[in-house]
Amino acid sequence: MDTGSTAWMLASTALVLLMVPGLALFYGGMVAAKSVLNMIMMTFGSVALVGCIWVVYGYSASFGDSMGGAGILGDVTEYFGLSDVIKDDPKATIPLSVFAAFQALFAALTAALICGAISDRIKFGAWMAFTGIWVTLVYLPVAHWVFAFDGDDVVGGWIVNELGAIDFAGGTAVHINAGAAALAMILVLGKRIGWQKGAKNGERPHNLPLVMLGAGLLWFGWFGFNGGSALTSSNAASVVVLNTFTATCSAMLGWLLVEKLRDGHPTSLGAASGAIAGLVAITPSCGAVSPLGALALGAIGGAVCALAVGLKYKFGYDDSLDVVGIHLVGGLTGTLLVGILATSDAPNGVDGLLYGGGLSLLGKQAVGAFAVLLYSFAVTWLIAKALDKTMGLRVSPEEEQEGVDVHLHAESAYDLTHPPTTAPTPEPAAAG
Repeated sequence: MDTGSTAWMLASTALVLLMVPGLALFYGGMVAAKSVLNMIMMTFGSVALVGCIWVVYGYSASFGDSMGGAGILGDVTEYFGLSDVIKDDPKATIPLSVFAAFQALFAALTAALICGAISDRIKFGAWMAFTGIWVTLVYLPVAHWVFAFDGDDVVGGWIVNELGAIDFAGGTAVHINAGAAALAMILVLGKRIGWQKGAKNGERPHNLPLVMLGAGLLWFGWFGFNGGSALTSSNAASVVVLNTFTATCSAMLGWLLVEKLRDGHPTSLGAASGAIAGLVAITPSCGAVSPLGALALGAIGGAVCALAVGLKYKFGYDDSLDVVGIHLVGGLTGTLLVGILATSDAPNGVDGLLYGGGLSLLGKQAVGAFAVLLYSFAVTWLIAKALDKTMGLRVSPEEEQEGVDVHLHAESAYDLTHPPTTAPTPEPAAAG
């Protein structure tokens, strides 16, 4: 047992957990005041449900021995209930239990990312039902494809082992997966009432300081998300943390530059969104590029995502909080750029096109990325259609206009109707 690596993994798991309130605040600040609690509830609710699924069969389906050796899905019975995970293994570098907890948060956060695309208009019960089905049918197989390495007498997933694509911390399994699912959900659910008609219809963020705070917490937690994926306290983890910081900085500047040239002014929302775009783009590539490569990758990712968020107005899909524009496009950008910017000096030890590696790696990256995109979109669309036909996905028009916080949760984030009570002013004392 490597106690240093175990300590790092425990700390990384705690860092990734901090991303849950970070995401809730980031998303919550961007919606209307009448919807902020619902957004926070969808984030936390999906994390709670996925955590339970993970213990029962989720971990086993992702990291169990591939059924039939096909590299498609792990044996759901191998670690059922995680009973074997808690046993001490003297041969292990880190306890399997901390790895299981670490990966549980990856699954939970991937599902939670989707809710930002469909804010203000989905039933909470329908969202929870969708989360459970989606994680089972989409996330668990994809996680097996990408994260499950071959081992002694163990067959892992086809993307990481047979194809040989690089995805250090989840550009495909997390971001492309969630972004493609978000697009499918948007198309089934439809647009918000009054979409594109101004602030009173909920398009503008109600609290930008919350957005910035959420982005900061996500940035902080992402060091555990990417750095912990090294699974060791080592040079690899250190390089990953450096690249994660570097790409995020350049992505923020790339997004702001696009805003300045396009709109005439950089915004705080753009700075927060640019930071997240950089974090998304560097996730698959953080172990494959140099710091200069991370600078270039982040700047490209930030600029491309800033341009991509406008596609919803051109094509007419209501991506409420730009999940498609940031996570799908950013995930694709970072995954494909591995094939160009990767250097063998980095922990992954592979050269991309720019370093004389040819087109082979780029081709592998493209196959892995688009396989996940197509699978996630198709299966998500079928899940959403089935739920819409059975239990119904959407709240009523009256509930949407009055606010989902009050109608779905019987709560309001801010008391805007009752003035604060003050103590009465005392009468002046009588003279003499």
